[in-house]
Amino acid sequence: MNRAVVNIPDRRVQFLADMYHPAKTVPATVDLMDIPGLTPQPARGEGRGIRLLSHIKEVEALLHVVRCFEDEAIPFERRTIDPARDVETVDLELMVADGQTLQNKISRLAKKARTDTDLSRVVAHCQKVKCGLDEGIPARRQELSAAELASIRDCHLLSLKPVLYIANVRSIENSSSSPVGALQAIANLESSAMVTICGRDEAEISELEPADRQDFLAALGLKESSMERLLRAAYGMLGLVSFFTTGEDEVRAWTCRQGDSALVAAGKIHTDMEKGFIRMEVIRCEDLLELGSESAVARAGKQRLEGRTYGIQDGDVVVVLFNPN
Repeated sequence: MNRAVVNIPDRRVQFLADMYHPAKTVPATVDLMDIPGLTPQPARGEGRGIRLLSHIKEVEALLHVVRCFEDEAIPFERRTIDPARDVETVDLELMVADGQTLQNKISRLAKKARTDTDLSRVVAHCQKVKCGLDEGIPARRQELSAAELASIRDCHLLSLKPVLYIANVRSIENSSSSPVGALQAIANLESSAMVTICGRDEAEISELEPADRQDFLAALGLKESSMERLLRAAYGMLGLVSFFTTGEDEVRAWTCRQGDSALVAAGKIHTDMEKGFIRMEVIRCEDLLELGSESAVARAGKQRLEGRTYGIQDGDVVVVLFNPN
């Protein structure tokens, strides 16, 4: 198992850095945890899969890499390529772990639930979800109500987490192969996203100097790398947006949830800004890049003053005015 902090590709960060020439440039990041491939047979509570999955209870989403190519030179523990089978293998591990988690909660609350109506309702919800798991339906496909989700929230169910499927192909020409189509059908079934990548191409791209990467991508007929598309898709799946602070000292991308208020965004920068928040100066990154300077944006009437309830938007360039006392 490996952990990594990965920069989110965002061309706006470099554009802003070229404009302000800061001493430091800081992109937005996501934390990734790499879990090795699971065994073909579900472990039913005792195998390597359960032990590995126990480490990802707190993650917010799953990126499921599925092999969608044949190549005898690259080891694979199956004789055939079958995305549906491979997805099911992982889902079974998730559901086994979730079933045990729910059963533990049911057993813990059972006695008190006999005389407590609220706890009785929670137990009933947990039992309903567990029955679905026993029938082979991951929690994310069970169309749970808000009340049911609230009852199981503290369980951090693995099969409830959103999934981004990653079709790993041998070459970009294989992006329309039948295995890729099969994986796309699975993603469509549960309204999940899917990204196709070529691991070999990505390995070659990572070894190139930044200036040479665009030429390599152009030779493949691509505008951006698969990894850029993958990370942006993951960012979007989590409902995250980027806003920016700029200056000679630093250009930085900050992350918050779609719809978070200006007050919350200010707190991302510094807790003092949240506590003493007065207002936020906001300009759109697109306007800044088009007009060339903050003063030009202001003259064009495209700089705004927003209060604490303003919903931060992806691409906002902000200055927080606050009382430090």
